[in-house]
Amino acid sequence: MATLSVPSHVPSPSEDCEQLKKAFDGWGTNEKLIISILAHRNAAQRKAIRQTYTENFGADLLKTLDKELTSDFESLLLLWTLDPAERDATLANRAVKKWTASNQVLLEIACTRSSHELFLARQAYHCLFKKSIEEDVAHHTTGDFGKLLVLLVTSFRYEGPEVNTTLAKQEAKILRKHITDNACNHDEVLRIIATRSKTQLNATLNHYNNEFGNAINKDLKSDPKDEFLRALRSTIKCLTTPEKYFEKVLRLAINKTGTDEGALTRVIATRAEVDMKHIAVEYQRRSSIPLDKAIINDTHGDYEDLLLALIGHENDA
Repeated sequence: MATLSVPSHVPSPSEDCEQLKKAFDGWGTNEKLIISILAHRNAAQRKAIRQTYTENFGADLLKTLDKELTSDFESLLLLWTLDPAERDATLANRAVKKWTASNQVLLEIACTRSSHELFLARQAYHCLFKKSIEEDVAHHTTGDFGKLLVLLVTSFRYEGPEVNTTLAKQEAKILRKHITDNACNHDEVLRIIATRSKTQLNATLNHYNNEFGNAINKDLKSDPKDEFLRALRSTIKCLTTPEKYFEKVLRLAINKTGTDEGALTRVIATRAEVDMKHIAVEYQRRSSIPLDKAIINDTHGDYEDLLLALIGHENDA
């Protein structure tokens, strides 16, 4: 469930563009006016604004924002204003360019988007970067982790509600056998996790829990330092309980040792129109502080205002 607040009466794209032009012109940029427009428009409305801005003023809105704004506020607003498929393609490309073994961004995109959304992101990647996402992933990753990631980014899972209970029981046993044998990288394990529908996989993992008395992610913690097992746990979490996965990313991003603005920006920009309400509930449950209060305590200025607007909590102070 999203928390994005869109007014009941939305001005036309031309009216919004006129207001944005006013925000850019004059003495200094009017960031509050920009937030009042772009932070309260859904993806389709933002796309129409971008197209109209180019038609009316002969300029690219994203390039204008880039020129007028700075810092974390700029990063968040640019990411937010992108079409969701372009945004995912851009995030994926950044992830493969700055590759680390613990990089989770590609896992997020591959596992928390619908099959159609992932397909659109792959199309956008082709268009923007003139190559395929799987080509870049295969080039930048190695070993079991690379194998898993290529399978995930190329998957097109069935999205329906049907579950084959017999298959779920069989595949729960297959998973248990290979995990017990310390063969978590077995092709059968990767096939089940990377290709089964989320509904089917949930049924399989429920059988696993009931039959063997442990959640699968507990059994995958045999070696906490193993990067592949960590990726496998994150994959399962993203596929089955994305709100818990993203809550943890936010919890680690907003902490006493300093803010990870990159992670905070990414999660808010990509989930505001999807399931931010569920993530915020989970965050308060785990942290005993509302997400908006945590953001207020950890950020400031226009960046803070935009974050709060996107999670549906305007800062009136």
